[in-house]
Amino acid sequence: MLVAGLQLDIAWEDPEENFRRARLLAEAAAKDGARLLVLPEMFNTGFSMAGEKVSRHAEATRAFLSELAGSLNAWVIAGYPDPASPRPRNAASLYSPQGREAFRYHKIHPFSLAKEHEHYGAGDQLFTETIEGVRVTAAICYDLRFPELFRARASDTDLFVVIANWPEKRREAWCTLLRARAIENQCYVLGVNRVGAGGGLEYSGDSALLDPLGDTLATGACESTAFVGVVEASKVAEARKTFSFLADRRPDVYEKL
Repeated sequence: MLVAGLQLDIAWEDPEENFRRARLLAEAAAKDGARLLVLPEMFNTGFSMAGEKVSRHAEATRAFLSELAGSLNAWVIAGYPDPASPRPRNAASLYSPQGREAFRYHKIHPFSLAKEHEHYGAGDQLFTETIEGVRVTAAICYDLRFPELFRARASDTDLFVVIANWPEKRREAWCTLLRARAIENQCYVLGVNRVGAGGGLEYSGDSALLDPLGDTLATGACESTAFVGVVEASKVAEARKTFSFLADRRPDVYEKL
């Protein structure tokens, strides 16, 4: 399956402009044959802590994503603030080529250093969808620092998609952790970050598709762009058979440590 990361320069708290920018990148990727299109975390507003305000755009955002997926006949994953009680949640929705929402993931680990946990509630579920033979699991930004989350779903996943607003000043951590999650779980990882500036922070992108051995197959570098790469479930199975690292785990021992 050909997948595409849509590395977007997000206009701060301006959904309509971000819809326009996202559509341009999505159309280019779909024209190249991409079957799964992935937009960054909170692609419609930027990583805003005005949770109550920006989550009001959720309905319009879901309508846009549904229409985009349907019009391009492709799968789409994108992040946005989602209204909930008592606090909104940082969400990632997957839409099918028929425009149907296949899952809605809520970020399990709000970024406490930015006080995200004071403005957004935490999720408690993971979701995996099989897309054209590839098992896809979504995570959001700060989740990347918690290997437990990825290990919990590794055996049922061929491709982890991590959408983010990861600042430039911590870019080495982003690149290193993407590669680590691919290597330790022996699967593909697609990290899709933003570029540009917003909320007083600079973003360098560094979006990338890593294979099950941790090698980089495609990257968005530091530009607003759509980049594509091929994901094959058979390559994941082959890597895990050739290098049986996951089979050597000792969960029964770990629980006692």
